[in-house]
Amino acid sequence: MVKPSKSPSFESAVSELESIVQEMENSQLPLDQALAAYQRGTTLLRQCQDVLSKAEQSIRILETSDTEAPSA
Repeated sequence: MVKPSKSPSFESAVSELESIVQEMENSQLPLDQALAAYQRGTTLLRQCQDVLSKAEQSIRILETSDTEAPSA
C-alpha cells in the first residue's frame, strides 16, 4: 500500500488518501499495515494542505493585485 516518496499531484494525493481512508474503514488490517497506511495518509494530508495553502496565498496575491490596479 505504501507508495514511493515522490510527491503526487494534488488530485492523485486526494484520490489515494480517500482510498486509504476507505480501506481503513472497511477492513481489518493487521497492525503493521494499518500503521503504514496511517503514516502514508498523514503524509498525503500534509502535502494536500501545503498545496492548498500555496494556492490560497496565490489567490490572495492576485486579489490584492486586482484591487490595487488602476481602473481603466
